[in-house]
Amino acid sequence: MKIHEYQAKALMKERGIAVPEGRVATTVDEAVAAVRPLIEATGNPVVVLKSQIHAGGRGKGRFKEHPDVGGVNVVTAGIGGGIEAAEEAVRSLATKMLGSTLVTVQTGPEGKKVNRLYVEQGIDIAEELYLSVLLDRAISRNVVMASTEGGTEIEVVAAETPDKILREPIDPAFGLLPFQAKRVAWSLGLDGDAHRNGVRFLTALTKAAVELDTDLVEINPLVVTTDGAVMALDGKMSFEANALYRHPDVVELRDLTEEDPEELEAKEHGLSFIKLDGTIGCMVNGAGLAMATMDIIKYFGGEPANFLDVGGGANVDQITAAFKIITKDPNVKGIFVNIFGGIMRCDTIAEGVVAAVEEVGLTVPLVVRLEGTNVELGKQIIDGSGLNVVSAADMKDGAKKIVELAR
Repeated sequence: MKIHEYQAKALMKERGIAVPEGRVATTVDEAVAAVRPLIEATGNPVVVLKSQIHAGGRGKGRFKEHPDVGGVNVVTAGIGGGIEAAEEAVRSLATKMLGSTLVTVQTGPEGKKVNRLYVEQGIDIAEELYLSVLLDRAISRNVVMASTEGGTEIEVVAAETPDKILREPIDPAFGLLPFQAKRVAWSLGLDGDAHRNGVRFLTALTKAAVELDTDLVEINPLVVTTDGAVMALDGKMSFEANALYRHPDVVELRDLTEEDPEELEAKEHGLSFIKLDGTIGCMVNGAGLAMATMDIIKYFGGEPANFLDVGGGANVDQITAAFKIITKDPNVKGIFVNIFGGIMRCDTIAEGVVAAVEEVGLTVPLVVRLEGTNVELGKQIIDGSGLNVVSAADMKDGAKKIVELAR
């Protein structure tokens, strides 16, 4: 689960982690109203207007409707016009940003609609750094990643200058130890007040990651100010879904408008579904078999349109819902139902597929491979339905057939 920047910063601030002052706005008037209090309270004539979406690259992004406007904009209260001029500039920008579609390197060409803005105080920046705490599943512990290349996408740094990324594993029994925090701070080139503040920042951030059960906390950039303060100029948090039951306050921060509607619908029916970019819809039972199904589709030259695991105990209603979700995707050119029935009975799958096709229709090729419990009964149900279904002898045969038919 992901949250917005302003929400991540609020969680940080509650835990003593330094962040700039800011206010969230869902209307143009709210954005304008935030300008004067921020400038007067901080004495800094600069405010920053930031789009709030669940995607990175906002600073370089552009709006479809307003290509001249970026996802992040800096506004300065000039000597002549003062705060009033800054308010009018924010009003003009907010009018264009709210309700418009922001396209970044992470959103893809379809972009994301901006429903919230964050108005934040300007900061006198001396240096920009990169810092994150991420769950490394290979070693089953959190790892601090830090780099002097702040403001640059970490994927670019890893590809071009991997030696500039420091990794510091955290022992879950002890947390980030003082010598580790100091080592990271020294590696980032911090000294004096900046070093002391950096150590405090690192210690508090790693504690927050454990306390909140995050799988990623990313700050890019982490800035050092001209007076030696260290603070999060940006903030991204995502949380381990299986631990959300411990954090009802975090669950309340969820923005459903930022999530894929098909994935939300699947969760409501107890299905594991992830939308992909391919053309072959997949309905499978078991995560391992689902992964293998996607692999063999790619082996035969196709691209899976989704990961969909109906699980071992799905009923007819869940199967019907799964089929509907797959067929909603306009990119789907064929559907492969691949079931190996152990706990899951093949006749249940067959009944669900027939019910779904009768309800929503079938406009693309459908290949069904059934094996396991009640397989003969399942095949009888499919054969007796009168549907235009292609049977597969095994998984290889089914994958080859659906790729050919989808073409």
